[in-house]
Amino acid sequence: RRSAPGPRASFPAVATIWHLIDERASATPDRTMLIAEGDGSSEDPRITYGEFRDRAERVAAGLAAAGVGAGTRVTWQLPSRIDSVVVSAALARLDAVQCPVRHLYREKELGFVMRHTGAELVIVPGTWKGFDFAAMAQGLAAQMDPSPTVLSVDGLVEGDPSTLPPAPDHAHGDEPVRWIYSTSGTTSDPKGVQHTDATLIAGGRGLADALQMTADDVGSIAFPYAHIAGPDYLVMMLVTGMSAAIVEAFLPADAIAFYRRNGVTMAGGATAFYQMFLAAQREQPGEPIIPTLRALSGGGAPLPPELFREVRDEMGIDICHGYGMTEIPMITQGSPTDSEDQLAHTTGRPVTGAVVRIVTEDGAEAPPGVDGEVRVKGPMVTKGYTNPELTAEAFDGEGWFRTGDVGHLRPDGHVVLTGRLKDIIVRKGENISAKEIEDLLYAHPGVGDVAVVGLPDRERGERVCAVVERPADGEAITLDEMVAYLGAQGLTRSTTPEQRE
Repeated sequence: RRSAPGPRASFPAVATIWHLIDERASATPDRTMLIAEGDGSSEDPRITYGEFRDRAERVAAGLAAAGVGAGTRVTWQLPSRIDSVVVSAALARLDAVQCPVRHLYREKELGFVMRHTGAELVIVPGTWKGFDFAAMAQGLAAQMDPSPTVLSVDGLVEGDPSTLPPAPDHAHGDEPVRWIYSTSGTTSDPKGVQHTDATLIAGGRGLADALQMTADDVGSIAFPYAHIAGPDYLVMMLVTGMSAAIVEAFLPADAIAFYRRNGVTMAGGATAFYQMFLAAQREQPGEPIIPTLRALSGGGAPLPPELFREVRDEMGIDICHGYGMTEIPMITQGSPTDSEDQLAHTTGRPVTGAVVRIVTEDGAEAPPGVDGEVRVKGPMVTKGYTNPELTAEAFDGEGWFRTGDVGHLRPDGHVVLTGRLKDIIVRKGENISAKEIEDLLYAHPGVGDVAVVGLPDRERGERVCAVVERPADGEAITLDEMVAYLGAQGLTRSTTPEQRE
């Protein structure tokens, strides 16, 4: 276990992500920033902080020449790779409004984001992993009026940075919304979550402080970069100067070899990742799968205490688990200096700047150890939803964000989550609306009545189960029929029931 770190080089408080990028590149231009997974036959591709800033400015200049500027609404759906981070940084340089979409999603989700946010430009990977994202985006764009422009990330034209306008400056109390993330709600329609650069910076700084990362660390980005965790991790890198290995598609054997080649010190992503690392370790007991690894970290699903103990016993490292949501990128986070009990049985203490309050059903503040709804205040809290009515419902009369999660504070200040008020299933860190699936299944002739629930799952956190009542005049839908039907309705495989009762 490491001791608390010494003083870190301090970056002044800034209001934009681009300023952080520029300051880090100026401070450590030759330090490796991102490492991409190669074929193992030669050194893996990488980019330094200086190279990253310069490339982002060239891409920004090309996008500016195409009409992108402050406030332009850009939807991007890109896998986790260096070019994706560069594109996002270029858009931050231009002060555009970014609406990221995970690359696992298809027409239903992408179409919603494009329409809901009024996309003016859509950036996709072209054809990736055998799927034509460009054709999908162009088909959706043709249904909109006005129709947004669709560009492939591989076809972006770079320009002359000297033609760029001044960098955005939000340092005078001006915090415009520059990020819109979509998240499932208790209704079938996703919600548009609004963030500023400042809210995302606060979340990333909180993560960096809790995990106590330094410039000597090599982290990992194995989750979709379009997830709210993307800017979390980027900001942590920028304030510490650390490097990170970025993975397009996580295949355990390949990823472990990649991490081993590059001396990764912190890996993880979610409970499912912990399981995969542990399974790999069990194939070679006594020999660390990644000798440089000092801890696993992540969130997005409950951490079973027994899994923590198994990882500690068999891998010789700790799991630092955390708690956040699209609306609040970081709420609590376990730290390397926490005790075994704190790491195994809590989600950590509130990160820097976050204040957690537990409220009982009668509206009173709960004492330590008593369950209630988790409510949060702090600089990382969303500025609200794109729907003002949802914003009004999300905050109580005193300005606390109502998470819908149930838990309690321990006397040591750590948070324990025990349930949810919301009708949401969390599978591998992804929020899934039970009602959305129920609404679709009700329309099938093989369904008389249905309830979709989350069942505890050691690897996934929860798995999706549909409890189906036989129709009065026919046979009940089979699981295979259900999967095919929901796929035809535009649901992704990860949100489709895996079990029928």
